[in-house]
Amino acid sequence: MGDKRGVLIVLSGPSGAGKSTVIAGMMKRRGDVRFSVSATTRPARPGETDGKDYFFLTREAFDELVARDAFLEHAEYVGNCYGTPAQPVEESLAAGWNVLLDIEVQGAAQVMAKRPDAVSVFLCPPSLAELERRLRGRGTDPEEKILGRLARARREYPLAKNYTYIVVNDDADKAAAELDAIITAELCRSEKRLAFIEKGDRSI
Repeated sequence: MGDKRGVLIVLSGPSGAGKSTVIAGMMKRRGDVRFSVSATTRPARPGETDGKDYFFLTREAFDELVARDAFLEHAEYVGNCYGTPAQPVEESLAAGWNVLLDIEVQGAAQVMAKRPDAVSVFLCPPSLAELERRLRGRGTDPEEKILGRLARARREYPLAKNYTYIVVNDDADKAAAELDAIITAELCRSEKRLAFIEKGDRSI
């Protein structure tokens, strides 16, 4: 049979790009994608489940995993550590699942350095003006936070050139369809399908 190994997808984009909506739309289209579960040292919030929402670890346990190079990426934010454990990702990929990592650009850079086979996707709105409109349209964030997110987006946009694909989210359904198509295209790469040709089996 052909290579049934899944594809590792790294998705990044500025706050307000619509990642959650686009991911949800893509997930409705296909049943072969799993989310990666991150590890964190922050306490669990009400309703959160260990192993489902996060792997909740002590700082000592987290540092031990860092020392063992057991994370695809990790970082510290406001005194708490976050990271993507490599083992669960690898197990899901080996089982044939496509694994999606929704992470910021710094973490994505770490993953791409460690895993050149990763398929990276940068999701963005059609313009910074549209991003600002969406952030203000939420009506939930103070001005200082909005300006901070816009400043961060301006720093992140030039890094889009480092990604395999860029999806412009001017329409959520269209963007979800494009993300779906990217995964399908990656599964059709010759190295994944060559076994069918070599065996003369074209019943893919």
